[in-house]
Parts: sequence; C-alpha cells; structure tokens
Amino acid sequence: MSPGAAAGRLTGRAVTDERSLSGTQAEVDLDDGRTVMVKRTDGLEEARAEAAGLRWLAEAGTVRVPTVYGQDGPLLVTDLVARGRPSREAALELGRGLAGLHLAGAPAFGSAPPGGPRQAYIGRAPMRNVEGTDWPAWYAEHRVLPYLRRAVDDDTITLPEAEVIERLCTRLPGLAGPTEPPARLHGDLWNGNVLWGADGHVWLIDPAAHGGHRETDLAMLHLFGCPHLDEVLRGYESVAPLADGWADRIGLHQMFPLLVHAVLFGRGYAEQALSTAKAALER
Repeated sequence: MSPGAAAGRLTGRAVTDERSLSGTQAEVDLDDGRTVMVKRTDGLEEARAEAAGLRWLAEAGTVRVPTVYGQDGPLLVTDLVARGRPSREAALELGRGLAGLHLAGAPAFGSAPPGGPRQAYIGRAPMRNVEGTDWPAWYAEHRVLPYLRRAVDDDTITLPEAEVIERLCTRLPGLAGPTEPPARLHGDLWNGNVLWGADGHVWLIDPAAHGGHRETDLAMLHLFGCPHLDEVLRGYESVAPLADGWADRIGLHQMFPLLVHAVLFGRGYAEQALSTAKAALER
C-alpha cells in the first residue's frame, strides 16, 4: 500500500497531496487541512512496537508525542510535528515532562508497552523485552550482554575487550546506586528523537519504550547531546530529584546504547564502549 492510501484509510480522510521525504518517510496532506507523517518501518512487528510505544508514552499525559492513527503492515501513520527552534523554556518543560513520564512507571524492568511485542526494536536493532525485578541483573542479561555477544560475533569487539565489559556487568550490583522502581522509558532518547516544535513545545518520536531505570534515558541525552540540557535536568529535578551520585553512573547506562551502536555502526562505538567500561570500573 502507498503512503497516501495508508494515510487515507487510517484517518478516514481524502488525500490531497503526497510528498516523499526519504526512502522511509512521506508527508501526506488531508482534505481537512492536516498533514500526517507516514513512516515505512522494516516490518509489521517494528511498526507495531513503535505504535504501542507512542501510545504508552501518551497515556502518561506528561510528554508530547504525535497522535498515532494506526499501522498498515509496515506503514505507521502519525501526526506531523512542525519544526521550530530549541528554547530554554521548552527544555525546562521537557525535563518536567520526562520526570513525570518516568514516575508513571512500568510493571517491571523490561515490560513492553501494552499491546506491544516482546520482540521489539531500538533503531534498527532487535530489542527483546523480558521482564525482571532486579535492575543490575536484568540490565546485564537483557540490555548489555546480547549486543556485546553480537559485536564479538561480528568481530567488532575482541574477546579480551569483551572481558572488560563482562567484568563491569559482574560489578553492576555494587555500582548501580540506590534501588529504583521500574520507570516508563522512551528508551531511545537521543537528540534526533527530540523534536523542537513550531508551537514552542518539545515532542518525542521513535521510542523503544519499555520499563527500565530512569537514569538510562538521561544518560542517552548526555551521550548524544541535547540543546539546553542543563535546563532539561533542572526541570527534571524540580519534579523527581535524582539519587545521589547519578552523574557518576552515566557511563553504566550508556553501555546499552553504545553497544547497540557498535552493532549497527561499527568499531568507533565499540572503542567508546570499551573506554566507558574502563572508566566505570575505575570509580
């Protein structure tokens, strides 16, 4: 099905124009004046996971996400967010909203969004949602080690290097800080998934939503940068103060996205993962 046909069927409106933005995205104008985004994912389960994730984030009522109209096979139809410029006021609002999202919670670490598949995705990498109650053990088994094994199999990380990261996993219980309840995570919170809207607000897109540790979302914002990050953090702590020593734990939470990127994009991220693991072990 074409993007326009999918948009028309899922919104119930007539299509007046269709513009391809890339090989995977198109804008579709509707007869009521709205414009929607149609994204072609890699498959039915990826589209299903993203749709469920967006709805789960929206259910918290604290962050802005595009309305999901539905999916047609691998095609996902959502509202289009008109782009604006970053501002300190919007960053402060994002921080408060992100704190509220995390406080909305999840049944367990690794919980999938309601209606979402257990076999989900982060970017274009598979991400399996398996529930656990102990964050250090769950994080090592289901977020760090699967990608480390794949990177070793692909010869992106050597066996001696893998041993360093495995050693970090064994020490996680003593490094993870105070026990936290499962948070409702965006899960792929890099700057490209943070849209500064023309309406003066911040919108979040493309989640890999699951139950996790709230510091993981913040660590990803630090890893890939975010405009006015100091204001995001100020807004966050005004709602949900972070546990003492959280800044020293950023590297622990960055192991997951770094290894995902090593699997997807190669050796540069593997080297960064290794240096991050060594620094964490030295603390």
